Amino acid sequence: MKHAILVMGPAGCGKSTFCSTILTHCQSIGRSVHLVNLDPAAEHFEYKPSIDLRDLITLEDVVEELQYGPNGGLVYCLEYLVNNIEWLEEQIENFEDDYLIIDCPGQIELYTHFPIMKNIVATLTKCGYRTCGAYLLDSQFVQDVGKFFAGVMSAMSAMVQLEIPHINVLSKMDLLGDRAESYELERYFDPDPNLLLEDVNKESSPKMHSLNRALVQLIEEFNMVSFIPLNINDEDSVTLVLSHIDNAIQYGEDVEPKEPKDMEDVEDDDEMYDF
Repeated sequence: MKHAILVMGPAGCGKSTFCSTILTHCQSIGRSVHLVNLDPAAEHFEYKPSIDLRDLITLEDVVEELQYGPNGGLVYCLEYLVNNIEWLEEQIENFEDDYLIIDCPGQIELYTHFPIMKNIVATLTKCGYRTCGAYLLDSQFVQDVGKFFAGVMSAMSAMVQLEIPHINVLSKMDLLGDRAESYELERYFDPDPNLLLEDVNKESSPKMHSLNRALVQLIEEFNMVSFIPLNINDEDSVTLVLSHIDNAIQYGEDVEPKEPKDMEDVEDDDEMYDF
């Protein structure tokens, strides 16, 4: 069985940094991983993508030739990929037991309004991949309950739309300094619905209280949304996030033990000096 991480989230939430951090960590523990870029507007990567949508179509070409704006052009590029999905199938079928880290665009409508990402997930499943969605939300954005609600709803929309194992990550914890350990932020990791309702009602007019109660009830009854904090400078934090992803897609349960490549050379050397 093959495995893939679909890295999603709003623009600027740290998806590319997340991808390079997970890729570096996987390489350090001897896991074979490959970066896949599905953002036609991407410019710089710490690691060269093994599969790059820009080899098929670029946002720059679409904007220049069709006179589309940036958002419309990006949606066009992803629709073009879906209409030529055999290109992606050919690319990903070249990998055996490797782990794919898929860097996705930051336009929320791709996960909530269009079936584009759902079709891509279906292609991954068809090619034998177990896929986990990792939805990132900038920890600097979560400063009050209202913004937390907005983040939760966008994460839940992606979760419901894609119907794959899913984790939510609070990114950029390394940029918060002392605030990263504060109770004000920790309470959003696995939120208490009653406290959320109490806080948000204090900040909103009475006519919004019914809506607030409905949102909190949605979060509580489905028990679907909690967040894992990620500090890219903390190895334990990176390990924790990857372990949640591995658990979601059951990574390692069907992986056959492999002899390290250099062990064969060592055995040959031993035979040469076996008297």
